[in-house]
Amino acid sequence: MRMNQKLKLSELVAAIQETIQYQFDGESYWVSAQITNVKKYESNHRCYLTLEEYAGSQKTAEIKAVFWSNTYAEIEKFEQVTKQTFKNGIEIICRVKVRFHPVYGLNCDVLEIDAAHTVGSVELEKQKTIDKLLKENPTTIQLFDGVFRTFNNRLPLPLVIKNIALITAPNSDGQRDFLQEINQNKHGYSFIIIEFLTTIQGDNAHELILNQLQAIETLGITFDLVAIVRGGGSQTDFKPFDDYTLARTVAAFPIPIFTGIGHDRNQSIIDLMAREQKTPTKVATLIIDHNFEFENQVIQLKTNFFEGVKRQLQNASDQLNYAQRMVKLASPQTILQRGFAMVKKNHKIITNPNEIMVNDTIETIFSQHTITSTVHKTTANEN
Repeated sequence: MRMNQKLKLSELVAAIQETIQYQFDGESYWVSAQITNVKKYESNHRCYLTLEEYAGSQKTAEIKAVFWSNTYAEIEKFEQVTKQTFKNGIEIICRVKVRFHPVYGLNCDVLEIDAAHTVGSVELEKQKTIDKLLKENPTTIQLFDGVFRTFNNRLPLPLVIKNIALITAPNSDGQRDFLQEINQNKHGYSFIIIEFLTTIQGDNAHELILNQLQAIETLGITFDLVAIVRGGGSQTDFKPFDDYTLARTVAAFPIPIFTGIGHDRNQSIIDLMAREQKTPTKVATLIIDHNFEFENQVIQLKTNFFEGVKRQLQNASDQLNYAQRMVKLASPQTILQRGFAMVKKNHKIITNPNEIMVNDTIETIFSQHTITSTVHKTTANEN
């Protein structure tokens, strides 16, 4: 082709199309890429997106892609298997077919997604973070028989929980569920709750949560515990809770932390570092139950105290009654009524007969009478 030979654009594009079709026709390829510019149209089951590759922060490749109606079910399958929304920022492995259109240009038709890879890569990254936490923080994080013991989750709870620092998103399901459960508790307990509101999902959510933890430490209020709560979401939404720095901070935090970040199936790393209660409602329920248990202990102590006092009083009363009976049995009047007599000389009870002499005047006292007599003779008994 000579330099001055002119082509219609359509001719050039047709040549490009022919070349691409020749090279890629009938072939499909598995590629790994990060997805962006995701636009799903559920009404006609189509999804347009961009596949991108990065080396560090530098973009190294990009191509437009599309799910047509016959492959849109792959997105639904992906979301069902991974429990996360198919959205910007996630990395996938997918099988694509290269296609060139004279008007719309170069695209990839996405035929299939390897959902298992996505799940596996998330778990692998999570395990790497856990291994790093154990290696670099041996004094605050240990693993015994599959159970994580951290400085934070071993902190003793106060006897009564009153002051609560709540980290949550404003106007969120998690905020509403927690406050409704704890403020409308059937026991009528009241709490002082200071909210530290922030966005708790997105790429920088872990940094925002860290900022709130720092604010709690520096506020100057003695909190009984910190509650970190949010509603449900996809697996990707919980990625900030697997952040190394956030997990390390939670593990060493000086106030007990309860997590209720809205997912029953999976555990985040900060769940392992703190006290996990799965959902915001369960966090509130645990706090109420903790105070109720203390109230029961106080009631039991009160019951035991009064029952003990009652027993002591009864024992003292029984002993007093016994003493009274003994005193009564030993009283002179009782003895006299049994047929005995009492001898007095000069108004003094005589117990030793040697004190009585001949011609002494004595009084012999019976229960009903007193006899005054003069002693004429004393004789010792033979027995």
